[in-house]
Amino acid sequence: METKGTTICAVKRNGKTAVAGDGQVTMGESVILKSNAVKVKRIYNDRVVIGYAGSVADAFALSEKFEEMLKKYSGNLMRSAVELAELWRNDKLVRKLDALLIVADADNLYIVSGSGDVIEPEEGVCAIGSGGNYALAAARALVANTELSAEEIAKKALLIASRLCVFTNDHITVETV
Repeated sequence: METKGTTICAVKRNGKTAVAGDGQVTMGESVILKSNAVKVKRIYNDRVVIGYAGSVADAFALSEKFEEMLKKYSGNLMRSAVELAELWRNDKLVRKLDALLIVADADNLYIVSGSGDVIEPEEGVCAIGSGGNYALAAARALVANTELSAEEIAKKALLIASRLCVFTNDHITVETV
């Protein structure tokens, strides 16, 4: 039984990084299982924000592993992201986990994938999930043409994506570091 339905968008601007996620979880192509899921959370003593798209159980497992890496490497976000990506790519059990992560602290923003990628987004804007391309386009346009804050842009980008992607809704959670 395939579940999908997540959009996560992150914006880094003026010394702040906001990560926003919608609340929809969808089964198959036609059933909304939940509309108020929270897919963005603070970890590592509230100094890191993580947003995840993909299988919920897999995303929870990966976020726990990522938090272990943060503890092991004293909060070094880049090192922790690289170590998680390496584990994800090389460990036979972890390799099967189906999710993408956006991770951010006060200074850094990365997308972490199971194929071993740790990507620092251009222009301080990134998005993942079913409505990720819609949110990414909206966020880039808002960054280029407004003076809105990172939090306002991330939220507006998700609202725009929710109007275009049937797997994204307007129940939005935003965390800022």
